[in-house]
Amino acid sequence: MPSVEQRIRDTLRYAGATGWVHAVPITGAGGREVREVAVGANDLVVMASVYKLPLLVALCGRFADGTLDPAAPVRVHPGSGSPGPTGIAAFLDPVTLSWRDLAASMIAVSDNVAADMILGEVGLDAVRSVLAECGLSRTKVVGGPADVEAALVRDTGAASAAEAFALLGDNDAALTVSAYDPAFASATTAREMTRLLAHIWSDTVVDAKWCAFMRRLLGLQVWPHRVRAGFPYAGVEVAGKTGTIGAIRNEVAVVTFPGETPIAVAVFTFAARADAFLPAADAAIGECARLAVTELRSGRW
Repeated sequence: MPSVEQRIRDTLRYAGATGWVHAVPITGAGGREVREVAVGANDLVVMASVYKLPLLVALCGRFADGTLDPAAPVRVHPGSGSPGPTGIAAFLDPVTLSWRDLAASMIAVSDNVAADMILGEVGLDAVRSVLAECGLSRTKVVGGPADVEAALVRDTGAASAAEAFALLGDNDAALTVSAYDPAFASATTAREMTRLLAHIWSDTVVDAKWCAFMRRLLGLQVWPHRVRAGFPYAGVEVAGKTGTIGAIRNEVAVVTFPGETPIAVAVFTFAARADAFLPAADAAIGECARLAVTELRSGRW
C-alpha cells in the first residue's frame, strides 16, 4: 500500500494542485514532533490570510499585558480598508465594534477590513516578536491585505484592486505576481504553522485566558469546504484559519476527536488554475488533512 505521504501527493495531483502538508499531535508546548506526517513541510509557502493567525496572537498579547482594552469601541467605515467579499467590506454603513469583536470577524469570516484595523493598532513589529518568541524563524509577515492589494495593482498594471483580482483570476493571462512568491509575500512553512497552533493549544504563547479566547475564535470559522470537509462527523472539533489568493488555497487547523489528543494540521496548496471557485482543490485540502490525521490516529507509530 502506498505511504500516506504518497497518497497525499496523489490527492493533490488529481485535484490539479501542488501542496505542502504537516500534521503532528499536540503533546506539549510547541508540539514536539515525536510523530508526524510531512510533505514538503519545510518549504517556504505563501501564507495569504493565514497571516491573520500570528496577527491574532499579537493582538491577544496586547490584551494580556493590559496595553489594549479588548472591549474598547472602534469606529470602522466600510470604505476605509481593504475590499473583500466578507465582513465589514460588504457593509454600507459605519459600524462600531470592540477590538475582540474585530478579532472574531477577522478569524470567523477572514474579514480584511478588521485585519487592517488590527494590524494598524498592533504593528508589524509586534507580529514579528510573536514569531521570534515562538521560534518561527522562517515565518515572515510583510504586511496586511492593503499591502497585498497595492502589490497586485503594481504587478498587474491594473487601475484598481478589483481589476487586479480579476486579472489574477484570468487563466488566459500569464501573470507573474509577487503575491505568489514567498520571497516577497508573507510566508511560512507548514511545520511552523502547526508549531504555532501547538503553542495556542498548549497555553504557551500568551496566558491561558487569551489562548482559550483564540481557540474559541478559530472554532467559529465558517468555511466547511476545506479541512472540515475531511471530518464530517458529529463530535469532531475542527478549529482553524483559511487563506486564499488566486491559485493559492490554504488552511491550518486543529482536529480533535472526542477523548483524543488534538492534532495540528497545515495544508498549503497552489492550483493549476486561479478560478474563484475550485471545489476539487478545496476538497483536496480536506482529504489531505483526513489522510494525515488518520495516519496519526492509527497507532502504527
